[in-house]
Order: sequence, then C-alpha cells, then structure tokens
Amino acid sequence: MDIQFDFTGKKVVIFGGTTGINFGIAEAFAARGAAVVVVSRKRANVDAAIEKLDAYGVPVGGFVADVRDMRSVEEVFESIRAEWGAIDVLISGAAGNFLAEASALSSNGFKVVVDIDLNGTFHVMRAGLDYLAPGASVINITAPQASIPVRYQAHVCAAKAGVDQLTRVLALEWGAKGIRVNAIAPGPIAGTEGMARLTPHDDGAAIESVPLGRLGTKDDVAGLAMFLSSSAARYISGAIIPCDGGGSGESVLQIQEAGRFLAAAAAAQQ
Repeated sequence: MDIQFDFTGKKVVIFGGTTGINFGIAEAFAARGAAVVVVSRKRANVDAAIEKLDAYGVPVGGFVADVRDMRSVEEVFESIRAEWGAIDVLISGAAGNFLAEASALSSNGFKVVVDIDLNGTFHVMRAGLDYLAPGASVINITAPQASIPVRYQAHVCAAKAGVDQLTRVLALEWGAKGIRVNAIAPGPIAGTEGMARLTPHDDGAAIESVPLGRLGTKDDVAGLAMFLSSSAARYISGAIIPCDGGGSGESVLQIQEAGRFLAAAAAAQQ
C-alpha cells in the first residue's frame, strides 16, 4: 500500500534546494501541501525555483546564501523566522564535486569541497537549531563516497564521511529536544548534474551496476525524504540510509571507471 503523505501546514527549508535532487525534494513537499523555502548561492537559481514551485499553489520563498559563510546562513534563518515561523523540516543538500587524483589535487581544491559539503552542513545545522519546531526532522544529503573509497574522490570521501558522523552526533545530542537527524545517500540518480559530471559517457554501465536494473529518480530520493519527515519515521534518528537500488558499491565503481577514462583522455591531450 502506498503511503499518502500530507505536509499541509508544515514548513520545509532546503539548502541547495534550487537544482537537481534537492529541487526534486522541494517539489515533492510542495505537491503535498508544505510551505517550501529554498536557499542557494545563486540568485538566478533561487528565482527560477520559486517560479516553478509557485505552480503548486503553496507558500514558497527563497533566499541567497553561501553555506561556507556562517553569518550568511544565520541571516537566512533570521529572515525565515520573521516571515515563516518555526521550521518543521530542514534539509542540507549543498554540495561540490569534481574528479581529481589526490596527487594533482590542490590544497584549495580539497578545501573548497570540504568547506561546502562538511563545513556548510555544520553551518546549516548549527545555525538552524534554534529555529526548529518541536519534533522537527533534519536531513543531510550525503553520498556513498562517505563509506566507500573512490579513486579521484579523496576530497569528497573525506567531506561526506564527516557529514555522516556529524549526522550521528547531532542525533545523539538533539534527540532530547525531540529533533530527529538522519542522512540520505543517493546512488546514481538520472538527470542530475552529478551523473553528468561523474559518469558522462556511459549511463548503460551505471545501470548495469544497479541490482534493481535502473537509475534512480529524483522522486525516489524525495520519497525517502518525505518518509523520514513523516510520523511513520518518528523512531528513526541517526540513520544513514542509501537510496541506490541496492548497489552502493557497484555504482561507485562506475565513478571510478569514469575517473580513469577522464584521466586517460586528459593525458592523451597533453
């Protein structure tokens, strides 16, 4: 039996919520009655997301902030409270990634990804705590690289491993407040920038690596996010949940193969 979610009257805030998987989550909550606020570093992305979300007939809003800047994030939460009140669902999904062998990865390149993925997640969590409603659901978007070493992904592996541990610690510390903190680790999801960047030449190989025999969809991830934010998941906290068709290890192997291909192509051009 399908679960029929209803988030009417709930307020959902999604950092990184203007594109890709995170925008798919925003649309899913809006379609089920939630007031949705998206936050992104780019004003154009915020405006475009708001225009699309308006079609669902629910209150929507958007703010510009860089998750690497704690004060910028704090100002967003201050504005949200003034206009929207307490937050029922908070999702941190801003992320950065690119392929680079560790020996060729600059200190700044490593730092940029850690700043966005890990420090940015901490900033959203820390700044958002005082603005959460009783019983709020908090979700971090992580990645299989958090637990599976992947060639050309040292920066992402390190950052996402930190996100997973941060999720677990916050679940311990915030549980007494009635706040649940979980993370979703999407596998290969069709139509996303991540797939285009990391496996640009062979979706077929990625599909073959998934036991369920298909790429995931944004709706698949959104469904899990809504479940974790519903009363059906009221006793789930501190969980890192894959949404990958059963193929975390195999799907990441495809990222490795893409990295080898890109590295060989770059070498051939030199």
